[in-house]
Amino acid sequence: MLSKKAQYAFHALTYLMEKKDDGPTLISTISSEKKISLKFLEQILLELRKGGILGSKKGKGGGYYLIKEPNEIPLAKIIRLIDGPIALLPCVSLNYYERCKNCDESICGLNSVMSEVRDANLKILENKTLADIHNSI
Repeated sequence: MLSKKAQYAFHALTYLMEKKDDGPTLISTISSEKKISLKFLEQILLELRKGGILGSKKGKGGGYYLIKEPNEIPLAKIIRLIDGPIALLPCVSLNYYERCKNCDESICGLNSVMSEVRDANLKILENKTLADIHNSI
């Protein structure tokens, strides 16, 4: 399940996508328009900036903006930046792998099934982009 934080990230990103021709957008404008707490939104946008999705400009005419085209930003990247692993179990995560306690992965049926679930999710999330969200609204 997507966290509230990830949902807000998608709301903010789609707003920035709609306003991309207007230049940088103030965080207060995004907060007001999308009804997201300013403090919470600051954290989200900072993570997206550190993750290479957003840029920011200080001073007059400043704000946040997309640094890539929406069709170049996979949904999987956004989810990983905000929520972490996409896999439902740590032992099947590609980027956040951790061995499960008291489990032998070579004979674990749950591991096998959850690997298939991960692959199915990734097939969609790696191939769908921010642009696809906007096109489906």
